[in-house]
Amino acid sequence: MKRYFVLIFALSCIVTTAQKTTKIGYIDMDYILEKVPEYAEAKNQLEQKANTWKQEVETKKAEINKLKESLASDRVLLTKELVNEKEEEIKTLEKDLFDYQQKRFGPQGDLIIQKAALVKPIQDQVFNIVQDIAAKRNYDFIFDKSSDLTMLYTAERFDISDFVLRELERAGKKVELSKKQQKLQDQKDKKEFDDTENPEAVKKEKEKEEKLIASKEEREKKLQERKDLVAAKKKEADEKRAALIKEREEKRQKLIEEQKARKEALKNKITEEKKKEEPKKE
Repeated sequence: MKRYFVLIFALSCIVTTAQKTTKIGYIDMDYILEKVPEYAEAKNQLEQKANTWKQEVETKKAEINKLKESLASDRVLLTKELVNEKEEEIKTLEKDLFDYQQKRFGPQGDLIIQKAALVKPIQDQVFNIVQDIAAKRNYDFIFDKSSDLTMLYTAERFDISDFVLRELERAGKKVELSKKQQKLQDQKDKKEFDDTENPEAVKKEKEKEEKLIASKEEREKKLQERKDLVAAKKKEADEKRAALIKEREEKRQKLIEEQKARKEALKNKITEEKKKEEPKKE
């Protein structure tokens, strides 16, 4: 019934503010707690304790059952006084077991008390952070999804659990920011809030970014194509120049060889003529 009263109260509050734009968000306390390392570690330790207590309960139950079985098998052999004595012993053990179960697992038991002690500091931190977020971002209502309030449908864009977790991490690390850093962080947080709450704007912004990226890629592609074309023309020109230089060098070498051959032929001719003239001189 409590959850229905809470839901009716929330709806009535929303109706009273229907004349203006109502800003609503929600958190999931269970999700937040599971993401806090300190809580997870302490919860694990508490579960280990609870398992130990459960084992103790099972041990006591086994002892009682053993006594009951023993009494049932020996009843015909025992006197009435002994039977009564054993029954009283069993009743005492059963009462002790019940008291132990209440002490460990009852409404006011160790498990409930230690769970509350474990959760309360984080809940207090979350409450303060939620208050701060509500004031900064102008929220009218922020609900806890994991509480008694029944939420039949929740749009993910209204979930601010991750923002609360981030603030918890900052508080845990005791991060001290300068005024400039804090301003930049606030601007970043505001953009993330706006993006979360206005998916259409995010979609348009994403499309715009994708167009800019595509345009940039197209420009880079054309620029690369021009570079490749220039490089290809340069390579072609270099190859032509190298071929021309080689051709000229071959012609020059051929000319040198021809000149050398002519000189050699002329020298041989002169030598031959001298040989022919030598007998005449005698």
